[in-house]
Amino acid sequence: MFFAWTFAALHRLSHFKPVNYDWATSTLFDLAGRHITALGVAAFVGLMALGLIVAKLCQSGFIRRFLSRLKLDSKFVAAITTMLSLAAFVFFTVSAINGLGIPLAWSAPLPGISISLVQIFLLVGLLIVVFWISAKTKRVLFTRLLVNSGLDRSLQYAISQIAANVVLVVGIFIVLQNSGIHLEALTVFAGAVGVGIGFGLQNITSNFISGLVILAERPIAIGDRVEVGGVTGQVVKINARSTVVVTNDNIATIVPNQKFIDSPVTNWTYGDPKVRFRIPVGVAYGTDPEKVREALIAAAMEDPHTLKDPAPNVFFVEFGDSSLHFELVAWSDEMSYRPRRYRSDLNFAIARKLKEAGIEIPFPQRDLNIRSGVLKVETTSERTKG
Repeated sequence: MFFAWTFAALHRLSHFKPVNYDWATSTLFDLAGRHITALGVAAFVGLMALGLIVAKLCQSGFIRRFLSRLKLDSKFVAAITTMLSLAAFVFFTVSAINGLGIPLAWSAPLPGISISLVQIFLLVGLLIVVFWISAKTKRVLFTRLLVNSGLDRSLQYAISQIAANVVLVVGIFIVLQNSGIHLEALTVFAGAVGVGIGFGLQNITSNFISGLVILAERPIAIGDRVEVGGVTGQVVKINARSTVVVTNDNIATIVPNQKFIDSPVTNWTYGDPKVRFRIPVGVAYGTDPEKVREALIAAAMEDPHTLKDPAPNVFFVEFGDSSLHFELVAWSDEMSYRPRRYRSDLNFAIARKLKEAGIEIPFPQRDLNIRSGVLKVETTSERTKG
């Protein structure tokens, strides 16, 4: 039975006609003097789709985390993933064009330029290496070589940043020269870029140069509390073009570096973190000034953030229209980062101490003099009875 079934199956196979696949290799249309087949179109679509997938994977979180483990800066990671993504897309695009039936040699110079696709990919790889060396230079200088130099920490960061930028610029120049791109041929382009910088890129160039001045002169440093252009907060990062300032509301504000050069800047922690706070206080006429002094100094000394040296002091400012004006002066080296909190705490303490001492904080009063005529004065109780 088994042999009979096997013989019947072999007999059917001997009469089986193969499927005709000539349609896949037949010409659908002509493009650039080449015969384009259905198989070529399928290869083109497949390779393009695969290129898009690989390009997207190059910018995935997995690749970013892998590059972050190499201690690369976030902006370098973004640049490298972008270059990898573009390189992958170009590679699969060229492969798709070849698969379509249009030959595109990898080693032949591209139309209009004197470099080939192989040189372009080599250029991308070398640029990635330059970015990595620049980031590595900054990290090694800041965390190892300069850490025991005795220099201020912010100055160490500035030196590391400048050195990394120099390595980046020099490295890009060397890579371009050794990849077949002669910079002498870019003279016209450089002239056009110069005109563009003079007009459209003027602010960017100014901010970049201001960033170098900030890193060299160090009018501000990371960790300083500054006030500039209506923005008040702590400096957390100094970039080539801008500086990141985080306010007390935990809002990051990007301030152009030029603001720190051509605008007045208040640096609360420049050189010495001690800051003097002035709290104006008005009390009623007839109050003993010495009693006011004691109450205000006691209120200041109660706050743990008030320095004992210099000690708080009280000034008798003037005789006001409705009150005696005093000013409490207190020093603090911690609350410069939260000045409103420190002022608020002092005002609470002053109000409590004045109340305990029986000192009145008056409201504005005015004397009314009537030169002629009669003014009828009626109390609230008389008005109610009427």
